[in-house]
Amino acid sequence: MKLENNRTPRKEDPMARDVCGETLWLSQPAGRWLDAFPIGNGRLGAMVFGGTEIERLALNHESLWRGVTRHRTTQPRHQHLAEIRERFFAREWIEGTELTVKYLCDWPFPVPSGEDLFLKTMGLHKEELVQPYQAFGDMTLDLGHAEVSDYCRSLALNTGIAEVCYEVGGVSYRREVFASAEHHVIVLYLTTDTPGALGLTLKLDRIADPACALRPWSSHDRLGFEGHFDEGIDFATEAQVAASGGETSPGAGASLHIRGANALLIVLTMAVDYDQAEPAAWCTRHLDGVPMDVGTLRAAHLAEHSAMYERVALNLAGNSKVESLPLDARLRRLRAGGGDPSLFALFFQYGRYLLMSCSRRCDQPATLQGLWNERIDFKEWGSSYVVDMNLEMNYWPAEVCNLPECVEPLFSYLERFIPQGRKAARDLYDCRGIVLPQTADVWARPTGYRLGAVWPSAAAWLAEHYWWRYEYTLDTDFLHGRAYPFLKLVAEFYEDCLVRDPERGWLVTVPSISPENSFVGGTHLHSFCVAPTMDLILIREALTHCLQASEILGCDAELRPTWEAILDDLPPYQIGRHRQLQEWLEDFDEEEPGHRHMAHLIGVYPGEEMTPGAGADDLCQAARVSLERRLAAGGGHTGWSRAWIVALWARFFEGGLAHEHLANLLAEFCTDSLLDLHPPAIFQIDGNLGGAAAIAELLLQSHGGVIRLLPALPPQWANGSVRGLRARGGFTIEMTWRDAALVEAHLTSEFGQPCRLVWPWGDPEVTCSGKAIPTQRDASGYLTFVTEPGQCIELRPTHNPGDCGFRHHPYTHSNQ
Repeated sequence: MKLENNRTPRKEDPMARDVCGETLWLSQPAGRWLDAFPIGNGRLGAMVFGGTEIERLALNHESLWRGVTRHRTTQPRHQHLAEIRERFFAREWIEGTELTVKYLCDWPFPVPSGEDLFLKTMGLHKEELVQPYQAFGDMTLDLGHAEVSDYCRSLALNTGIAEVCYEVGGVSYRREVFASAEHHVIVLYLTTDTPGALGLTLKLDRIADPACALRPWSSHDRLGFEGHFDEGIDFATEAQVAASGGETSPGAGASLHIRGANALLIVLTMAVDYDQAEPAAWCTRHLDGVPMDVGTLRAAHLAEHSAMYERVALNLAGNSKVESLPLDARLRRLRAGGGDPSLFALFFQYGRYLLMSCSRRCDQPATLQGLWNERIDFKEWGSSYVVDMNLEMNYWPAEVCNLPECVEPLFSYLERFIPQGRKAARDLYDCRGIVLPQTADVWARPTGYRLGAVWPSAAAWLAEHYWWRYEYTLDTDFLHGRAYPFLKLVAEFYEDCLVRDPERGWLVTVPSISPENSFVGGTHLHSFCVAPTMDLILIREALTHCLQASEILGCDAELRPTWEAILDDLPPYQIGRHRQLQEWLEDFDEEEPGHRHMAHLIGVYPGEEMTPGAGADDLCQAARVSLERRLAAGGGHTGWSRAWIVALWARFFEGGLAHEHLANLLAEFCTDSLLDLHPPAIFQIDGNLGGAAAIAELLLQSHGGVIRLLPALPPQWANGSVRGLRARGGFTIEMTWRDAALVEAHLTSEFGQPCRLVWPWGDPEVTCSGKAIPTQRDASGYLTFVTEPGQCIELRPTHNPGDCGFRHHPYTHSNQ
């Protein structure tokens, strides 16, 4: 056991806690879970409250879920599809819905009719829809420090360390907490500047739960508990304590009393029998091998954490006086209309930090709340996997923000789902391929097919991440071994499930939904229909990616005519009477014109069919009209929806409008600890992660085979720099700009691919190590040049922006 000397900051140096846009800090403890600071290593997580009388660490393990129905499976239901489809083709929406719910979703109760159909069904049998992710327990420290001064709690994103500092009666106290991925533990280290001043009671416990038996225990330097759910799931936690000086003695249950210590090190681990057959024994064995040396633990943690985090840096020149304020004061200032560019840079890096913390070196993808959840029930949607938007949005920032390994848990999860997904496709649709439920849990079983069966495109939506991984890495081994096989399953499903509309001859999905939205004349919450626009976009993208992958890999040439024929026979996108892109195949009036979902706009972002310069100006304009109409009706009333709006405006090159909505995201949908909120006050991590992706999209875009630098730079960010963002084709970008104009850019080519670049800053100076790189303009006015593997290209404007030979200038916002 080795403890360090006191490291308490001097009280006259309050900004030892920050201050270059890498640290969140507040001047009071968290009064609620939502305002605590999250730490995590992918598998283990905690919310750190920073209390002085009682410190609480709310604990989570990625694999602790309830499993009452974890062995469920689908049953054959496809024999009713012809009857269901006949109703929808006759435009009998309510009747078709009643049959869909009765037969395809297999509700075990009389089916209500009328437009309140789903208002009734949604409230029933929730336990059969999804199993809830569970709070693991709490570590509490009874410190008894009621009257304190010079208080500060902070979370340093670049180190992943949460700290609490304060004074009591002239004695300084400090503690730091971090989740080590290297040692698979949570580390808590307490110090004081006065020998013998540390005294506390340490306790491990869990919220009262009649369905869970708990066995707490303690010894002279260890404590823990074992948990057992009624359905047979076991879990355990154990902590080891090392005190410098003083006395340590066991208390009742899982508790230890520490008195008169100079410093205290607590190391905790957790295990679940999801992947550890004997979790209690595993915890003991694991802690036996962990060094009780805070310097060793911290150094290993910093090396691993920093290697990922420091790949990207963003500086948005701000006001040092504003930056020196605590986070809650900065948010109040933002709400009052004050400027704070560096707060947006902090929010961006916080999104990267959260993705690292909940989705690295682990088995499970990020839930609706990432890795963190304090509940044991179904409220807050069971902290589940919702795959009609939220799970996908969690991973939007991964590739562009240089955290590709964070997507691995998602890929692994999808691949575990394949056997049940194939069975569901056969049972529900009599099709090959794969279909996934709209809502899922850790067990990779058909949790949400009772609702999700009527939306056949969840797998295609998630398959996008496989293709994006290939686009960014050009890894043909990954394409061959993982991406293309999953895409082919999606394609097989559409080959079999699409049917001809008897009136118009198009190949369509039926029944289906535009997720979570409804139209006048349909059912509430979900309106069942024929071929919603989101389905058509996803089918086109999935089959197009299959065609491209087949050609790249030189295989399955015989399948290409089938995919091409399907693409030819899909319905065209429809432009409605308001000149909007229709959300449905019919020009329906929306039940809720300001709905939070904008499913029909995925072709703008994160897709690329409907963006300026994509060759479909009419669709691009119609998509913009749809966005404007949605906002005019009050859209964007959740944090994640507002983050999506920022990304959509980025794709329209509207930096000013994007900034307006980004400011609203932080001002109206964030807690004091910058966690994103869904009304009324529910943490959803997709707003944080989608917000980080949207900020990246303002600064760099690389869809459509073209790289765009500063495509939607907000006028409020006139000066700044960014390093480490990734572009498709294996490029890493560094940029500096001043007065809203690019000063210089550095482009590192990993694979030596040709570069095609939008360059609206006159003729560039393009060099590598001082030598000029030959460039040319293609027929569209794009700057093109050849690169070599590992080469770093420097680009500088030679004069002010002007006519660069573009037939249609790609940047249309006012600040270009």
